[in-house]
Amino acid sequence: MQIHVVDQGESLWRISQKYGSDMNQIVLLNQLTNPDNLVIGQSLVIPDPVREYVVQPGDSVYAIAQRIGVSIEELAEMNNITNPAQIYAGEMLIFPYFSHEVKPGENLWSIASRYGTTVNQLAQVNSIANPALIYPGQTLRIPARPRPLIEVNAYTTKLNVSGSQEVRALGRNFTYLSLFMYAIQADGSITERDEGPVLDAAASTGALPLLVLTNFSGGSFDSDLAATILRSPQLQDTLITNLLEVMGQKGYRGVNVDFEYVYQTDRDNYNDFLRRLTDRLRPQGFLVSTALAPKISADQQGLLYEAHDYETQANIVDFIVLMTYEWGWAGGRPWAIAPINKVREVLDYAVTVIPRDKILMGMPLYGRDWKIPWVEGTLARTVSPVEAVQLAANYGVAIQYNEEYQSPFFRYTDNSGQEHEVWFEDARSVQAKYDTIKIYGLRGASYWVLGSPFPQNWPVLQSNFRVKKL
Repeated sequence: MQIHVVDQGESLWRISQKYGSDMNQIVLLNQLTNPDNLVIGQSLVIPDPVREYVVQPGDSVYAIAQRIGVSIEELAEMNNITNPAQIYAGEMLIFPYFSHEVKPGENLWSIASRYGTTVNQLAQVNSIANPALIYPGQTLRIPARPRPLIEVNAYTTKLNVSGSQEVRALGRNFTYLSLFMYAIQADGSITERDEGPVLDAAASTGALPLLVLTNFSGGSFDSDLAATILRSPQLQDTLITNLLEVMGQKGYRGVNVDFEYVYQTDRDNYNDFLRRLTDRLRPQGFLVSTALAPKISADQQGLLYEAHDYETQANIVDFIVLMTYEWGWAGGRPWAIAPINKVREVLDYAVTVIPRDKILMGMPLYGRDWKIPWVEGTLARTVSPVEAVQLAANYGVAIQYNEEYQSPFFRYTDNSGQEHEVWFEDARSVQAKYDTIKIYGLRGASYWVLGSPFPQNWPVLQSNFRVKKL
């Protein structure tokens, strides 16, 4: 897979010729609704025809495996396919092996170096008894380049049939699926949800379902509601008993605690609640994790940050989701949603107090459209990356790219004369984030939130990492 940025005058045919890739494969992978109307500055994900294949309508795992000369089991294992009958047009599959024809002057060592493998591995895969004896014209099987293994979490708020369809299509990319949300109530009970279709979809793709527990009430996070629970061990015991009952009945495998805007005076109470929670859940095999605000110091001021104790929570829970997004929030000025320089500032502090193998770095799957000049009190409109590119195409404007933030953006004027500024995510911006996960040696990534079409993200993820299934 490669990332191409559209230049002035380029056509999709010309781009496909440059990379030796099939136009239809590019269209499907990027979900291009109008391939004849590319936008200057638009990023495209280009599949490598030697190593990758984009599923076409009517394809089957069996037919694809036959075509490339591997078993169904090998193809399914390489791509985290739990049900070979469940594949979707537009998703990219990575070949377990691809072919190389030996050229004059080549030896096994030079071929292994070229493809990032070893002489021993090539000899074993190709049943070569004497690695010094290969000849021009011989066809060798080259194993796929090894990729780091990470864990991936995705939040979803769509707990209906539509949400389940998305999970079935994307679930092979997830270690965990966090269903947002169950809210605490002042008597220690929790709200009721009907999320059966999404739980079934998670099970069909091998994604472990996590129950997201929040202090959300009346349309926002409620500091007083959190205080009521966190200041009463008795209410906490009731809450945990109710939580265990729901998790056991519905098949959840863990809980993700997302308490936000907790009073600073409840910082220690929050830590104590997590200790009580893990003491009761871990013996029954449940995972416990938390979602924490993006801090750059232990004593960062503000209601969002003060009760989120990175160091102590890291010692209590199994892993932590860092919510490294929302710099460009709906009620603020136009800005990148997750500017990479700000994300790395958070990580620079986080890794000093949280083990790296406990950190899932938050990544947004969406963008925003602001009216400009920005007026305080106005709200930006949330857009998907697909919708953002379509806006640029509709209004005939080029997409720009901010190198400091590693984020695409553009400005346009709508039909009423109103100016807009749009920041969103594309293949380049998520590649910068995956590079960051590698640089910092983190446990993995966590997406907020499904329901915003971003087809480019998944092949970029797949080309960088193998996703761990538990």
